[in-house]
Amino acid sequence: MARWLWPHFSAFVVTLFLAVSLPPSAAKAQNKTTLEVDAALDLPVVAPLLAAFERAHPEIEVSFQDRSTLEVDERARSASPAPDVVISSAMPWQMARVNDGLAQPLNSDAAREWPSWAKWRNEVFGFTFEPIVTVYRLNLARHMLPPQTHADLHTILNTHQEMLRGRVTTYSPSGSGIGYTLFQQDARYSPRFWDLVAALGAADVQLENSTQKMLEGLTDGRYWVGYNLLGSYAIQWARSHPELIVQIPQDYSLVMMRMAFIHRDAPNPEAARTFMNFLLSADGQQILAGETPLFSVLPDVVGPYTSQRLRDQVGERLYPIPIDASLLAFVDPMRRDVFMNRWRREIRILNP
Repeated sequence: MARWLWPHFSAFVVTLFLAVSLPPSAAKAQNKTTLEVDAALDLPVVAPLLAAFERAHPEIEVSFQDRSTLEVDERARSASPAPDVVISSAMPWQMARVNDGLAQPLNSDAAREWPSWAKWRNEVFGFTFEPIVTVYRLNLARHMLPPQTHADLHTILNTHQEMLRGRVTTYSPSGSGIGYTLFQQDARYSPRFWDLVAALGAADVQLENSTQKMLEGLTDGRYWVGYNLLGSYAIQWARSHPELIVQIPQDYSLVMMRMAFIHRDAPNPEAARTFMNFLLSADGQQILAGETPLFSVLPDVVGPYTSQRLRDQVGERLYPIPIDASLLAFVDPMRRDVFMNRWRREIRILNP
């Protein structure tokens, strides 16, 4: 099986369109509806999709607010007025909000025809297909074999502990919803997950709340290895930072999906439905596959970044996080307490 070393996988270059939102008064003067989207999704990555939507629907002005997963979840529960559309990579929290009755169903052909494994009750939809990756500095190979699997990472942490001390980074499960979700999934699939956590703690792993912070540290040399980064952001970043290598783990690779729903109290439900249908449309998915590293879900679109191409390359080692009721277990307070207590015990560092 071929190893994927981003950024050498594709010479594709994104032309970045930044959507500029008009203030509500200006949008009203131009007979436009202002659609409020709260998202845990970096604007530079999603900008081509937003630009294509506004070209297709000039009557709708998108006000896109990029927030952390925890902020998106808090606002979905308590913001007044509510956002029209809620997007997040923290899949259990999105499912919990839908289960709380905060989503309204999308009754459209696109929703009904969406793959059943990427939606729940036509209320929340996974519209991207993003691998979880390891990122390392190219010069790591001067000192050790770069990790291609989770077991390789565990090995170099043990055999080069002093050299890597303070130079390895990953998510903080207490500060990031997606980080917590990924570690829960790792514990599900890997019988040696807690050994890896202990090795990370022994190497004084540095915990961050976002992939962006990890990538910045890898670029400036503070970190040599990053574990469980969002592949979409890492691929985008590595295009302009050739000193970084993006590795899809060869033993197994988690895949997370950005989940989107229309808020029950959306001020502009019709515009929200138009936006959601665009995300699920062949046109919207083609933009994801060809102009962003977010990876499309629909199997019949073509481009460098499609779920089918990822499956062809990685095969049975690809483990998408399922969108089903099992996600609700991850936000159960007792289960979270048990997990975090074990995490603190194994990692043995401050502010875990």
